[in-house]
Amino acid sequence: MTSRSPFTFRHVIESRHRRSTPERYSDPVRGRGGLVSAPGNLISAKQKNESSSKKVLAKLLLKVNIERSLGPVHVILSPENTVKDLVKSAIDIYVKERRRPLLKQVDSDRFELHYSQFSLESLKPEEKLINLGSRNFFLCSKPSSAVNSSSTADTKMAI
Repeated sequence: MTSRSPFTFRHVIESRHRRSTPERYSDPVRGRGGLVSAPGNLISAKQKNESSSKKVLAKLLLKVNIERSLGPVHVILSPENTVKDLVKSAIDIYVKERRRPLLKQVDSDRFELHYSQFSLESLKPEEKLINLGSRNFFLCSKPSSAVNSSSTADTKMAI
């Protein structure tokens, strides 16, 4: 039985081409796939300044769960867009993908956007996406006016 010696860098044949030699990374932050997360003290001040000056959000990936739907709709929008734009885009994608259950109405004014299905307060339609602080939302239809008018009539009768 012959034993194999473990592979070491001494077994690599020298070549004129740089690519044939194993890659060695002197910088602990950079690897083959690009930047990896590292503690702040490992990143040099120069790299911090470069990365902070380059960080401009061009697009946001947002997930919108629609009432009674099985999975979220993925929407990519600019951070300067508003909640109303997000609602319209989410409905358009939902209809375009022919998701089930079908929506009874596709007018974006008839829907409200919430942070979650357990949140009672809806988001303001004119608010910018960059100011929301979340990337996951819940879209539901607004309560119908018939429900509102009957509940106000009941409260008047109770008084």
